Amino acid sequence: MEAFNHKLNTYIDSWMGPRDERVQGWLLLDNYPPTFALTLMYLLIVWLGPKYMRHRQPVSCQGLLVLYNLALTLLSFYMFYEMVSAVWQGGYNFYCQDTHSAGETDTKIINVLWWYYFSKVIEFMDTFFFILRKNNHQITFLHIYHHASMLNIWWFVMNWVPCGHSYFGASLNSFIHVLMYSYYGLSAVPAIRPYLWWKRYITQGQLIQFFLTMSQTICAVIWPCGFPRSWLFFQIFYMASLIALFSNFYIQVNHPNNGSVDSLNGHANGVTPTETITHRKVRAD
Repeated sequence: MEAFNHKLNTYIDSWMGPRDERVQGWLLLDNYPPTFALTLMYLLIVWLGPKYMRHRQPVSCQGLLVLYNLALTLLSFYMFYEMVSAVWQGGYNFYCQDTHSAGETDTKIINVLWWYYFSKVIEFMDTFFFILRKNNHQITFLHIYHHASMLNIWWFVMNWVPCGHSYFGASLNSFIHVLMYSYYGLSAVPAIRPYLWWKRYITQGQLIQFFLTMSQTICAVIWPCGFPRSWLFFQIFYMASLIALFSNFYIQVNHPNNGSVDSLNGHANGVTPTETITHRKVRAD
């Protein structure tokens, strides 16, 4: 295994260039195979889980859902607050910020972004809850693509551009996740669900997030500062893919065809299996 890791790392380094030494020795970052293996395990569970649950009763998970979503709400708020406060105090340039130009602020951003990367492992549980509760209609291509790709992308981000311009999309995504996971956690409690008013704005917020991230990335292309342009172009491409997929989801949910699957499906890891199908909505993430 060590020989394989060394060979793979050598190949990746020859392709990507030298890694950022500030993250050497950090959990999961030195070698790519653990991240790739976690992704394969995730995809395997996505494939086999529904088959295993096919002839079994759905698991409620209500108490666990509340705790899980509350924990991710708090983690997302922590990451958002720490990134915004760090870049504000450190004087990060909005239009473009290199990865080796802000000293202590860069260090703070790197620490928070590691948690952001690791949170993508935790968020695999979103899908596992769908499987346990037999909400298989929630496991869409968009859902799987988003969850599987983010973990792998952020492994590369953390090894090559772990601060600087990388902070913006992560900070916006953390804010959206505060809204999203707080809603899904509270919606697991039937008595509270009627008072939750921000559900309709979650997908809109996600789309705004992608447009803002793409716009800020384009700024760094127009007014360069030393941040690698290849990463900027990749982020523009990835944001464009998310805009296309989430826009399609938003259109299907808000303008469904008669009898379409999306118009009838349930909406989240926070909704109980016994909730009537007419009150349920597909979850975008």
